[in-house]
Amino acid sequence: MTTFPGGTAVTDLTVYDWPGPDGLPGGSAHVHLVCTEGYVVLEGRGWLQTLGADGFAETPLTPGTVAWFAPGVVHRLVNDGNLRILVVMQNAGLPEAGDAVLTFPPEHLTDGARYRASATLQADDPAGGARRRKDLAVDGFLRLRSGGPQALAEFYARAAALVGDGLPGWRERWRDGPLAATTATGDQLDHLAAGDVHHLHDGRLTVLTAPPTRGYGMCGRLATFPQHQEFDRQNATST
Repeated sequence: MTTFPGGTAVTDLTVYDWPGPDGLPGGSAHVHLVCTEGYVVLEGRGWLQTLGADGFAETPLTPGTVAWFAPGVVHRLVNDGNLRILVVMQNAGLPEAGDAVLTFPPEHLTDGARYRASATLQADDPAGGARRRKDLAVDGFLRLRSGGPQALAEFYARAAALVGDGLPGWRERWRDGPLAATTATGDQLDHLAAGDVHHLHDGRLTVLTAPPTRGYGMCGRLATFPQHQEFDRQNATST
């Protein structure tokens, strides 16, 4: 088994078309603290709203658009119609495994218990919970936009405090994913320089299959690919 190239991960995202408090259909606004995330637009149209050190911006999204943003860029997807995106995530999918803080209003960010109560979906109504969560995050995002740099700085501080307990696990995922992939490349370069090609004999094909159902994510319905999956060589064909 091998990890996805570069220790990254991918998700097939169908963006929500539910209208938010400002009337715009789309997903929840949120931020990542250590991960860069990229979007490859597969179909449909929409907008990427961002808020960061450079202020607020809107970027049009059409099929073929590729856009990415670094940690600290608050982002929100707006769906103008059938918006579907391939999401490429740093650190082996950490953005969907902890590195995301929703832009809830400040009163929902005071401690972990209060935040989790607002962010966790109820098993008996995941769609309703996802919609309520999204509206709450958009409400907080609109406040951030109007609050200026000080409001954004305060949000960053609250977000960092909320994720503190998870940092050891994040470090482990980083170590076993992108750091291991980068280290392996260095080793392979050393082997090639010495005329050693043994690692080429260890190459294998890995095929990932998406789950048959989509979950309710922050921005839309998610088809999340597993990090590892062995390829069934009996069903392989060569071309």
